Amino acid sequence: MFSVLDMFTIGVGPSSSHTVGPMRAANAFVSSLRDSGMLAQVVRVRTVFYGSLAMTGMGHGTDRAAVAGLEGSLPSTVDTGHLLTIKQECDQRGTLALAGEHSIAFDYDRDVVFELWQRLAAHPNGMRFQAFDDRGDVVDEQVWYSIGGGFIRPGRRDDLMIGIHERPPQGSTFAERDDDTQRVDFEARAPYHFASCSELIEVCERTGMPICDVVWANETAMRPAGEVRGQLLRVWKLMRSCIMAGCTSEQTTLPGGLEVRRRAPQMYRRLASNDDVLRHDQHRADVALESSDAAWVNLFALAVCEENAGGGRIVTAPTNGAAGIIPAVLHYYWTFVDGAGEDGIVRFLLTAGAIGYLFKRNGSISGAEVGCQGEVGSACSMASAGLCEVMGGTPRQVENAAEIGIEHHLGLTCDPVGGLVQIPCIERNAMAANMAINAVRMAMFGDGSHLVSLDQAIKTMMDTGADMMSKYKETSQGGLAVNVVEC
Repeated sequence: MFSVLDMFTIGVGPSSSHTVGPMRAANAFVSSLRDSGMLAQVVRVRTVFYGSLAMTGMGHGTDRAAVAGLEGSLPSTVDTGHLLTIKQECDQRGTLALAGEHSIAFDYDRDVVFELWQRLAAHPNGMRFQAFDDRGDVVDEQVWYSIGGGFIRPGRRDDLMIGIHERPPQGSTFAERDDDTQRVDFEARAPYHFASCSELIEVCERTGMPICDVVWANETAMRPAGEVRGQLLRVWKLMRSCIMAGCTSEQTTLPGGLEVRRRAPQMYRRLASNDDVLRHDQHRADVALESSDAAWVNLFALAVCEENAGGGRIVTAPTNGAAGIIPAVLHYYWTFVDGAGEDGIVRFLLTAGAIGYLFKRNGSISGAEVGCQGEVGSACSMASAGLCEVMGGTPRQVENAAEIGIEHHLGLTCDPVGGLVQIPCIERNAMAANMAINAVRMAMFGDGSHLVSLDQAIKTMMDTGADMMSKYKETSQGGLAVNVVEC
């Protein structure tokens, strides 16, 4: 098991797997060079991206993120302005400060490589870092994988290479290798263990606790209660500021070359001319689930996704590509549900985090691995569960809402036009946010009984992702990515 706090990390756009993960991996590489005492020997570094990182890395800013990581930056604190201009700065200087302290010659176009013909078999998002001394010998070489949601894990230098469109042979993928070093072992201290939703529901029914209390007990067994609550409310604060930034941005178009117009500012002005709910501390509707304002929910999601696409600071929830869904549904709760408060925010995020943990453990949240069903689908499921919890749903109703949220995203492809997290990603978040609210309506009108379990839906998502052709999994080689003419 791992902490649900890991599902909501503070990062930078536009992608958790293609921006946040590579930056963390590059930072880990130079940190190991420094800690081992080898940093001073290095005169050159080389970074190679494989698979989806190579196919859509340019549009996702993968190269810029990794170079920033080599400089010692991390997603939660990196200067977002510097990140946008880092290539031009490196080209002008011709140098790079490894770990922020050791300057080496750096040729951006030579030392950052997008390998378009081969990939590492273990995962579509693989990368290799090499450090050379003044004789041209490799002093260190590391393979890392960005496995979705900003999570990274180390590989081996001799990990199997295959053709870009080849299926990995049996035994080569992470699902078949029991060496996941990213998971934190909670077994020793967590009072309630669960590896599936059925086990989680069994714990709830045995103890009489809602899902959020089960997760709270596990989290507070690891760290002080004030720290857990404080981190969750910090996530909420950043989500709120991200929405306001997106609504009030003076940037008219998104970067990347597609000239996609920001819609959130104009939409906000139009909605606010009637009643500006964002300027109220809290605003209440007489009836919540029966009278949601879908236009405001659309706006909340669009605002976050446009900030993400513009390279702004966001919360991975659970990924950047799906970062608008949970904030939009949380803001729906905060703005339109009577009795909403910070206790509800904490309960929402604990419950949503538990569902995200199940997707991460038993499925995938990586678009490069299973398509957008693993990103938008998992986020919709998490948001459905969180909202159902704070609306008074039973554990079985919460599971029902979460299952509805993913079931109707099964088979969803990841086909970003131009390799950018813009079309269809931004609108897709708005649609999924409203779908999450509707999933709660449906679940709350029932008694929690349903035929398809969340565990079955997650397994189906993984099976579908395995069958999905690689061109529909964040390579921009299929779907809208090839049928929309770029002008």
